[in-house]
Amino acid sequence: MKEKVLFVCLGNICRSPSAEAVFNSLLENQGLESAVECDSAGTAAYHEGEPADARMQSHAIRRGYRLTSVSRPVDPVVDFDRFDYIVGMDDNNVWDLKKMARNLDDLKKIHKMTDFAKSKSYQSVPDPYYGGADGFELVLDILEDACQGLLNRIVWEIRDKSPAGK
Repeated sequence: MKEKVLFVCLGNICRSPSAEAVFNSLLENQGLESAVECDSAGTAAYHEGEPADARMQSHAIRRGYRLTSVSRPVDPVVDFDRFDYIVGMDDNNVWDLKKMARNLDDLKKIHKMTDFAKSKSYQSVPDPYYGGADGFELVLDILEDACQGLLNRIVWEIRDKSPAGK
């Protein structure tokens, strides 16, 4: 059974679709597409149905990532049942997710992206929407680190659950 990850930010047009693209690239590079899958969503429906922000896409493409997702809001009923990890980009996203949680099992699935980063330089993935080019680059820097950390944790958990891993 696949492990499933949902990346979440506010509008689902900058940070979470970037996390999805970075994570999918790691899965592909490590041959793990059959073991892990991911998606992205927003805590608000401001941009529902829209592609990722053009500036974010441009910065991601320069690093070899394609942001192909379409913005959608978190659906607590479906998403908390479907995903094993629900990963917010900042404290506000995590807080909003916790308010959506229906029970303790849902709460256990909620994490903050930077909790998986090896570099503890940042407490969150900052929203680059109202800033300049440096903000989009910083988002990708943090996501490359944190997505690798998250994938390492998931791979460790998959091995721990397997009969060969015990």
